[in-house]
Amino acid sequence: MSTANLLVELFVEELPPKALKKLGESFAGALADSLKAQGLAGADAAVTPFASPRRLAVHVTGVATKAADQAIQQKLMPVTVALDANGQPTPALLKKLSALGVGPEVVPQLKRAPDGKAEALFLDSVKPGATLAEGLQKALDESLAKLPIPKVMTYQLEQGDGEGFQPGWTSVNFVRPAHGLVALHGDQVVPISALGLKSGRETQGHRFEAKVSPVVLRHADGYAAQLLEEGAVIASFSQRRQEIAEQLAAAAGRAGHDLKPIDDDALLDEVTALVERPNVLIGRFEAAFLEVPQECLILTMKANQKYFPLLDASGKLTNQFLVVSNIQPVDPSAIIEGNERVVRPRLADAKFFFDQDRKKTLESRVSGLGKVVYHGKLGTQGERAERVRAIAHTIVNQLRLGTVPYTVDDKDHFDVLDSKAQEAARLAKTDLLTDMVGEFPELQGIMGGYYARHEGLRDGVAIAIEDHYKPRFAGDSLPRNHTGEVVALADKLETLVGLFGIGQLPTGDKDPFALRRHALGVIRILVEKNLPLDLPALIEAVLPAFGELISNPAEHLLSFFSDRLAVSLREQGYSAQEVDAVLALQPSRLGEVPRRLAAVRAFAALPEAASLAAANKRVGNILKKADTAVEARVDTSLLKEAAEVSLYEALQAAAPQAQQAFEQGDYTASLQALAVLKAPVDAFFDSVMVNADDPALKANRLGLLATLHQAMNQVADISRLAA
Repeated sequence: MSTANLLVELFVEELPPKALKKLGESFAGALADSLKAQGLAGADAAVTPFASPRRLAVHVTGVATKAADQAIQQKLMPVTVALDANGQPTPALLKKLSALGVGPEVVPQLKRAPDGKAEALFLDSVKPGATLAEGLQKALDESLAKLPIPKVMTYQLEQGDGEGFQPGWTSVNFVRPAHGLVALHGDQVVPISALGLKSGRETQGHRFEAKVSPVVLRHADGYAAQLLEEGAVIASFSQRRQEIAEQLAAAAGRAGHDLKPIDDDALLDEVTALVERPNVLIGRFEAAFLEVPQECLILTMKANQKYFPLLDASGKLTNQFLVVSNIQPVDPSAIIEGNERVVRPRLADAKFFFDQDRKKTLESRVSGLGKVVYHGKLGTQGERAERVRAIAHTIVNQLRLGTVPYTVDDKDHFDVLDSKAQEAARLAKTDLLTDMVGEFPELQGIMGGYYARHEGLRDGVAIAIEDHYKPRFAGDSLPRNHTGEVVALADKLETLVGLFGIGQLPTGDKDPFALRRHALGVIRILVEKNLPLDLPALIEAVLPAFGELISNPAEHLLSFFSDRLAVSLREQGYSAQEVDAVLALQPSRLGEVPRRLAAVRAFAALPEAASLAAANKRVGNILKKADTAVEARVDTSLLKEAAEVSLYEALQAAAPQAQQAFEQGDYTASLQALAVLKAPVDAFFDSVMVNADDPALKANRLGLLATLHQAMNQVADISRLAA
């Protein structure tokens, strides 16, 4: 049985650029997995995907011409059903054998073997291994069926293939019309078909720069090199992406000292999917356009033109950009001039929007929010803005009245913070009515900040308007001032409470209102800013802003926050046990969670930790099984055994230290103060019978354990650390 490397390529019309990377990975992965499952390729076979705008391909090493035969044993039926009293086959057995394609002559070869409590008959047979043509056809069909196609196109075949596909009569459904199929095993064509195409060895290179057409592939291993040499195509997505990145860096260096292209992986992926032979060129636009906020110019160049704006060392936009062309003429001036001519109207539009928007104040747009529907059950954006304002006021009051001091940076403290937060909340959504945000929704908040600064609003209000959407995505920065923190929290809580209150919860991978992102935003602000806010109390305080519009979603929402927090903490490197130990107590102040986790991690490293965690779990189970609720109270006159006296005395010495550290917020010291209890706890369980015959002794010992349990579980439920 010989092996050789395999190449399969599907040549198509231009594929959707934003989907190309996933399409290429899926095509290669699914086809290779199928070959491995059929025994045609080894588990260690190297799989190399290729994906360009006009092709999906895969190279698989060590593919056999035929899979090995497989010995299989098939259970038929219980012996009592298969054979009569004389040991002869019953009609049921003969019918089963016939269905499997064998006759009565195999009955003597059937094996008897135990099957549970009974004995059954088994048929041994050999399943022939698939030939490469059969297996590859199956693998190709499966890979095409599994492609994550964003939208299917229906088209008629250009020509028949002699196997039922007729020109103009047969419709084919695929992401784009397919025009060629290559299947090479070494240097031999494997006869397969797909989408009305028969396999061969011919493909096409670059539309304009290929040396030959068609490119006749000689060998599976020479695919990439031959396509580059004769077809002027870099077939590998990753290699083409790397080539573009290197050319971008080099072009930026030529454009000026310390210039760099904007860092945008999504844009780089998209451009990689648009070209087959990249050529990076430098373009320029009039410096006067730099008066427009750079976010507007950057977005229009990226979104509409797929350009890479050039930034200086400080991150400020310059009037130069990089174009990734798909052709390499001797004189690129015409391409550069064409791109400069095309981008100019885009930038002019952005400048026009910016100039027009500044003719109206944000305050003058507030009434217009009442004409924009936010949600059918939650009213208009105007009503929403009023709710956010009311929630911001509530948050400031909770900070003002909190038991933990919260320092604000305004000279008049909370009154000024409240005034600024309400002003920012009232104006935060008004930029939705501007021309710029209408053209580029991604700039909401950002443009509001620019327009607020232009109007000379109070210090901090403009920043809060700009920052109230933060964090917009994982790893994004948080609001930069206290006003922004309050308004961002208010905005996210309004969204979460409102949508949960009308039953619009995320399900599976569907989250149309980005509620998971909003919840993580609330968590990050509370945790990273260490705000002294009680989350359950905060949610309850938000409810009045909605009046009768919603039902109370507090229980579901708190569970949702807990799930999101647990996922976030595990992603940060905390173990499932550490996270469970802290969240089991349902801490209401999320800002304390990092310190509690640090304390649990430090405690778990102590030599006494494992024993105390196990003992704590045992104590918890004992208390759960008690006939009545157990009070954490001890009558010293009922302490009879030396071990229980020792435990009580050790607890009396350690508990105050642990409590003092806990009240001071030193959770690590609080837990570590309890490490001295290991020996007396172990001795107690070794020599004391908790469930004594005397009810008074039993109740007192349960009270001692309840006192121990209470002392040990203030920072976290350390029983969750038990193996």
